[in-house]
Amino acid sequence: MKLWDKGFSTEKKIDQFTVGNDRQLDLILAPYDVIASKAHAQMLGKVGLITQEESRLLVQELETIAQSIQKGTFTIEADFEDMHSKIEYLLIQKLGDVGKKIHTARSRNDQVLVATQLYLKDELKAIKIQAKTLFNLLLQLAEKHQKILLPGYTHLQIAMPSSFGLWFSAYAESLVDDLHFVEAAYKVADQNPLGSAAGYGSSFPIDRGFTTETLGFETLKYNVVAAQMGRGKVERATAFGLASVASTLGKLAMDICLYMSQNFDFISFPNELTTGSSIMPHKKNPDVFELIRSKCNKIQSIPNQLSLIMANLPSGYHRDFQVVKEVILPAIQDMKACLEMMAFSLKEIKVKTDILEDSKYDYLFSVDTLNEMVKNGVPFRDAYKSMGKAIESGGFKPKKNMAHTHEGSIGNLCLEEIRAKMEQFFE
Repeated sequence: MKLWDKGFSTEKKIDQFTVGNDRQLDLILAPYDVIASKAHAQMLGKVGLITQEESRLLVQELETIAQSIQKGTFTIEADFEDMHSKIEYLLIQKLGDVGKKIHTARSRNDQVLVATQLYLKDELKAIKIQAKTLFNLLLQLAEKHQKILLPGYTHLQIAMPSSFGLWFSAYAESLVDDLHFVEAAYKVADQNPLGSAAGYGSSFPIDRGFTTETLGFETLKYNVVAAQMGRGKVERATAFGLASVASTLGKLAMDICLYMSQNFDFISFPNELTTGSSIMPHKKNPDVFELIRSKCNKIQSIPNQLSLIMANLPSGYHRDFQVVKEVILPAIQDMKACLEMMAFSLKEIKVKTDILEDSKYDYLFSVDTLNEMVKNGVPFRDAYKSMGKAIESGGFKPKKNMAHTHEGSIGNLCLEEIRAKMEQFFE
């Protein structure tokens, strides 16, 4: 069944190519298509395009379909092009002519728009919650290990003293920045496109304000052409949000892989969170974090992929938009899996407490030792040159008891202030 069927069939190869994997992806979106169809049926009854009894019957049968989706018994067979055609078929099969009225005053174009945006709203909410879970864990670890020093690096060269408290809370605060992008994507998605039909509205006297309120959208996407131009744009906004979170997670995963290696040996994990080698019995590999790193790198490519898919398209609908689903839906699932696995694994981290006792880290304290000279009245540039000479001659003696007191430093992590930043997204 095809909603655009006019009594002739499409060549099989054309049909297979144009449908692609839409049936599989639509199983993810189907619950949202049903939710939107219920609101649409209620609206049709409200404005008198169908009777109240017809509206009630449509809503009742749509709820039955929703239950089948929830149970996992809903399928989209090869006879059907997509979720829209299968759901309408079930309505017609059960309700006859009443079922045929569900498509009044709408198009598959605004159907998929509204279903996708409802889906994205839910997924972006879930990602925010998962990010906060990881954020809370990072702050707990920062507080627990705030006094344990860690080498800081620039250019992968020993630079200045850091701490596990500084390291963990750095990633926590970075997640706050990421959620600004996620929140922006949510705002873009939170505009009701239903009623824009094929992108040019309808001569039916529909009530778009009713469906906006019923579906829980913050506002309406008023201009019907703008609503259609949102296809792909809302997914791209979502992709930027995902990419920002992925950037933070990927960098954290890279740090963990580095710090777990024997050359660094700053952290470790229980054996059950690592994997081994088929020939090297000593190996404890950080496969989970390597996969998080690679998946997050892949996610960071998604905005570019979507930009290229939609490049130079004029206004109006184009079949190119179908490919957007193939990109964004798996990326969302990968992002959620990475957040889940990072939080699951990181709570078992073990940190080494005596790292800086190794003399190779003495130069970490060169800046603090230099700063002490400046505090005692030596001009900075003179102190810098003096310290450089001492290092070159082998006469450098580090002072390791320096206090860092300003906001955001080793001795003043401002964890509560960072926590307050995150709370803005959950007020």
